[in-house]
Amino acid sequence: MADHDVLPPASRLLVVDDNRRQASAFAQWLTGLGWHATAAGSTGEAVRCAARQGIAACLLDACLPENGAADVAASVRGRSPRAGIVAVVDDDTAPPPAWAHAVVTLPAKDEAVLAAVTAAVAAAASSLPAGDARSSTVLGSHPSIAAVLDIVDRVAPTPATVLVTGESGTGKSLVAREIHRRSRRQGRFIEVACGSLSESLLESELFGHVAGAFTGATGDRDGKFLLADGGTIFLDEIATASPAMQVKLLRVLQDMQFEPVGGGETHAIDARVVLATNERLETLVAEGRFRADLYWRINVVTIEMPSLRQRRADIPTLAHHFLDAAALRSGREVEGFSSAAIDALLTHDWPGNVRELQHAVERGVFLGRGRMVEAGDLPGAVLGESSGLHGGTDAPLKQAMAAPERQLIVAALEQAGWRRDVAARALGINRTTLYKKIKRLGMDLAALEPRR
Repeated sequence: MADHDVLPPASRLLVVDDNRRQASAFAQWLTGLGWHATAAGSTGEAVRCAARQGIAACLLDACLPENGAADVAASVRGRSPRAGIVAVVDDDTAPPPAWAHAVVTLPAKDEAVLAAVTAAVAAAASSLPAGDARSSTVLGSHPSIAAVLDIVDRVAPTPATVLVTGESGTGKSLVAREIHRRSRRQGRFIEVACGSLSESLLESELFGHVAGAFTGATGDRDGKFLLADGGTIFLDEIATASPAMQVKLLRVLQDMQFEPVGGGETHAIDARVVLATNERLETLVAEGRFRADLYWRINVVTIEMPSLRQRRADIPTLAHHFLDAAALRSGREVEGFSSAAIDALLTHDWPGNVRELQHAVERGVFLGRGRMVEAGDLPGAVLGESSGLHGGTDAPLKQAMAAPERQLIVAALEQAGWRRDVAARALGINRTTLYKKIKRLGMDLAALEPRR
């Protein structure tokens, strides 16, 4: 048996395996060596465990269904950046998972497991960025966010125009700021919300105007493009630009030259242009609502921001970040979220994405009374309460049908000794379908399964 210097005594370890008995056995063995080890039998349970406490290392089944292992790894890294992640595999001929710091193949001797944990912790520590040079304002460890930041890192030093797409509230403005921050440009970052201004006001806002150009123009005014000279200009909601404005923008993007409204002097600038939209520009082009030549001019490098429901493993990381910021602003001491609150955050679909999550957490902090944000402190929409905006006449029927389905699943799991694969066969479905049903019904198996 290896010595106890793998990790400091009392370090927290997380063992994740959809074979709950195997996860529990691993956890008990590690606890016997002096660490606090927790077993998780599903992706959802593992994400909740990682959200509630700091993790020093994680032994993670690489074969969790529905890409669950990557989601768990992202959640662990988001909450505990220094955590070493060991991929537990059955086949040593397959390439190691991208999210793993080390790999151990079962069956394995105790020394091999401890050596893998040691190697993973060391690799995690060495992979952390030095200082703040590579730290990011775009939070999350999900592979989709890692891909976004990889593009950001590669395109930032170049002069390329960047188009950021994605649903409202996904953080497109943060990506634009991150591109500017990682660039070599010394000028300012200038942001313009195109959708909030009329065509005449937008033209003056972007290009400036001279005195007397229109009623109220009592003096010369520099536009945003001129202010962004040597820096970056971010044009949000670009799909709202009128046809006439699209023509003007095309010229600026091609030549980096323009005239202020009412003026004849041509200004030449050197500015990086980042644009964003939550609409499909190719669809607008096909419908004749967006110029094809402008689309091809701005579609040089495209970054698509994933929705929050596509990267649920990042929810705990983002939620704790917003909690810390809101607690500081309110002057309250708030330590974290209750288990029920975390469950509610993880199961909500977040149509408003990261922005909605931020507002939900802020509400919980501002209105909560205790040191933990409870489920009841969160908005009703997050808790699944009907707002009445969509009718919802079939909700009672769905609830009535869900109750017996839950009972059947719990009964099958109890008879199968809480083995998911055996329970799925008894129910006449495959294991993936069972996982989907458990997730849809919002079942917390960790709370239902008897402690061993």
